[in-house]
Amino acid sequence: MSGLEIERKFLIRKGSDFKSAAFSHSHIKQGYMPCQTATVRVRTRDDRSWLTIKSHSDRAGLSRYEFEKEITNDEAEHLFELCRGGVIDKCRWLVKSPDARHTFEVDEFFGDNAGLVVAEVELASEDEPFAKPSFIGEEVTGDRRYYNSQLLVHPYKDWYL
Repeated sequence: MSGLEIERKFLIRKGSDFKSAAFSHSHIKQGYMPCQTATVRVRTRDDRSWLTIKSHSDRAGLSRYEFEKEITNDEAEHLFELCRGGVIDKCRWLVKSPDARHTFEVDEFFGDNAGLVVAEVELASEDEPFAKPSFIGEEVTGDRRYYNSQLLVHPYKDWYL
């Protein structure tokens, strides 16, 4: 898969029960390889693995080019050894928007990022309207602190007040 990725990112309201609205969830482990011109990610999601390369995002943090290819779990384990700063460990919950037109990916982080819960929604265009579930809070699209690659370098526990 490759193409332009357009997404918006939000914090989850504290005390929200987003899990009861989820139709699916999975465990994700991902790491990042050093690269100056792009983000290179290795990810396992339950029993499957991928290598993803993403360009830097536009000024607003809304869109960027993405290339993704499925790899074997063995290849992923070898590539994790090349990743810097360890891995991100999280559970992803999938929740439909109130109008069922979009799926929100809600990531619940563990380890040094425990307590952080964010939701992303992918869009066909930057101005595409979408309905938000009630648990969606402040928008953090473009705030680099919430990029998974940044959470390895500057974990949530170190900067959240």
